[in-house]
Amino acid sequence: MARVLVAEDEVGIREFLVEALELADHQVDSAARGDDALVKLRRSTYDVLLTDITMPGLDGMSLLRAIRDEQPELQVVVLTAHGTVEMAVDAMKLGASDYLQKPVGSLDELRLVIERAAERKRLLVAEDRATRQAGDPPPLTYGDPLMKPVVAALKKVAATSATVLLLGESGTGKEVAARALHRWSDRAAKPFVAINCAALSETLLMSELFGHEKGAFTGAHTRRRGRIELADGGTFFLDEVGELSSDAQAKLLRVLEERAFERVGGHQTITVDVRWVGATNRDLNAMVSEGTFRGDLFHRLAVFPVRLPALRERHHDLLPLAEHLLVRVAGDLSRPRLSLSPDAARFIGSAPWEGNIRELRNALERGAILAGPDGVISAADLSFGSATPARGTADPVGATGTLADMERDAILRTLAAVDGNRRLAAEQLGIGVRTLYDKLKRYGVSDTAES
Repeated sequence: MARVLVAEDEVGIREFLVEALELADHQVDSAARGDDALVKLRRSTYDVLLTDITMPGLDGMSLLRAIRDEQPELQVVVLTAHGTVEMAVDAMKLGASDYLQKPVGSLDELRLVIERAAERKRLLVAEDRATRQAGDPPPLTYGDPLMKPVVAALKKVAATSATVLLLGESGTGKEVAARALHRWSDRAAKPFVAINCAALSETLLMSELFGHEKGAFTGAHTRRRGRIELADGGTFFLDEVGELSSDAQAKLLRVLEERAFERVGGHQTITVDVRWVGATNRDLNAMVSEGTFRGDLFHRLAVFPVRLPALRERHHDLLPLAEHLLVRVAGDLSRPRLSLSPDAARFIGSAPWEGNIRELRNALERGAILAGPDGVISAADLSFGSATPARGTADPVGATGTLADMERDAILRTLAAVDGNRRLAAEQLGIGVRTLYDKLKRYGVSDTAES
């Protein structure tokens, strides 16, 4: 889902665009004039601006110039009437990322262009975050004995070009491990490129991985290099590889076997030298037996499998990791003096953290928001609105019941507050949707509410 602003003065076209994008699950605002669009852009944050070139008040080109320096990460797609493609080219020189001709050819074309622009925005944000954090990469471990063989294995395989498969629950730090592997290898000076296989539709995933030629599909106005091509000489990280469709699995297998591919819609074979690192929280062996994952691809990926332990098993890492994450949270929230109270430290050491590092960071961020002026985070601050003890509980495991009882009650309260919407409940609880479903199954909660 992306936040999209549609700037179009023709009512019928504007309503068509808004409805089509809302049906694709995007959050959409609209403006009938360029100056109104500029006001909205300055008041709210959007991922994509879809703007007509000819509008009253402020035309699309002037709108693009006005917002370009203020929001360089905003992706702009321009709408052009027949015969004004040269204006679209001028707009792209000013920084627009794509264009559509009116009348829009199809809903698929519109949605693909917007989805591609939204993905570019996500990439820019991720790259910016990675750049800001590059000087202080998070450590894989703070000395927990369970992590020592993991680090040793990664350092040993880093000296080779062998394909690595990282296994473990969601949120255990598989991307951190992949980046460490890249950093320890002789490819460290080359690109590290990552893609989440579950985050993109199959069409967009193929275009992102392999690139495409001009005219390969509706909306492919120019040739585009794929991320595999951009990773040449470096490391390519395939996160959530267990979510690949059967067709995508077949295409990926060929790249792993032959180190060659063609862009979508192209015939020229491109060869690459890439170190592959896959990651999944799924049981790929079981998926192979079920026929939902190719056995030959599994064996190509699992040349060197490494399992990352769950956070709840890494007792020596819990508090040091929380302190490290708290520094990050403090910087993000501009609260420089954050610290954990003794009961918060006890809570962190005893909570199950089934969402692992991701869940821990979410809890710390909530705690930082709720902490008083002194910046001291209590156990009640950490547990507010999450699958943890209720506010006012001094001890994580007290007379009110076990952590499992409290977790079940918190999940039920959250589900009730969002009318049973699983996705919203998972967001409020700070855990993944799949983790929420697993917990509901474990606690015997009926799966009848709307998801």
